[in-house]
Amino acid sequence: MIKIINSPAEKNNFNELANHPLQSWEWGEARKKMGIEVLRLIEGKNCFQLTFHNIPYIKFKIGYLPRSIIPSKEMLIFLRDYGKKNNIIFVKLEPFVPSNGKMKQWSNLVKSPHPLFPDWTQILDLTPSEDELLKKMHHKTRYNIRLAEKRGVIVKEMSTNEGFQIFAKLYFETCKRQKYFGHNYPYHKTVWENLKNGISHILIAYYKDIPLAAYELFYFKDALYYVYGGTSEQQRNLMASNLLMWETIRLGKKLGAKKLDMWGSLPPKYNLSDSWAGFTRFKEGFGGKFVKFIGSYDLIINPFAYRLYNFLFNFRSVYLKFMR
Repeated sequence: MIKIINSPAEKNNFNELANHPLQSWEWGEARKKMGIEVLRLIEGKNCFQLTFHNIPYIKFKIGYLPRSIIPSKEMLIFLRDYGKKNNIIFVKLEPFVPSNGKMKQWSNLVKSPHPLFPDWTQILDLTPSEDELLKKMHHKTRYNIRLAEKRGVIVKEMSTNEGFQIFAKLYFETCKRQKYFGHNYPYHKTVWENLKNGISHILIAYYKDIPLAAYELFYFKDALYYVYGGTSEQQRNLMASNLLMWETIRLGKKLGAKKLDMWGSLPPKYNLSDSWAGFTRFKEGFGGKFVKFIGSYDLIINPFAYRLYNFLFNFRSVYLKFMR
């Protein structure tokens, strides 16, 4: 039996069933405050939190189910029927499930041509001692951590509104420098306001009271997630980011996390000329394992509109490429 959940009284029960911060009640509340429709469902001992996104100028919407478990066939049928009643073209499913899992074989379910999450990440086991974790790192990473400490870089947890403002400044400086078009300030502020005091943590690396690097981390259940990061162009030779990630690991152990999920990565044996090669190599230095997820799937509800959507999506991508 599938039950739609609306009451805030269900928050604790919902979070007990959720398997990822993007399935948490708090994340759903953040999305609601952005004006996005949220649907929460419980099926037995599993929960599913979806968002529905309007397509400009037309009445249709796109559904998104991020980082859940694999939906049952009954859940897929429910979503198909719900979508037909609510002008949904398709629902994108991106389960938080390793690649050895299997999606349901169903005619309406296809591999997505436009995934949002990368198929790969790196996950670090946090259960060994700090000494053991340091030994597993690449020798250059370990050296850079010690170098940053020796040169006077310090890391503070500042999970406060002041800390968020410092993080946001560094994050948007980095986006501008790297020409990365991420979410805007209101999005990040809304996420922070709804996930602070529990899920969201902010760490900042300083040198002589100058913030050099900052991370926003999510802690949920037994895992810590490195979600957003920003760095300054100042004093890059101090290797502040290396020390910041080490202190992220230490914070995870302090909170009781058993693993650190780096949120996204290229696969092993990646192309060194890829735009993601730099941060993939940085993450790799900390000794985690490359993990491949099951991938992204689209549950097609309106086949004609789905084909048109993908055509226009590809046309827009080509247009933007030539307009850069």
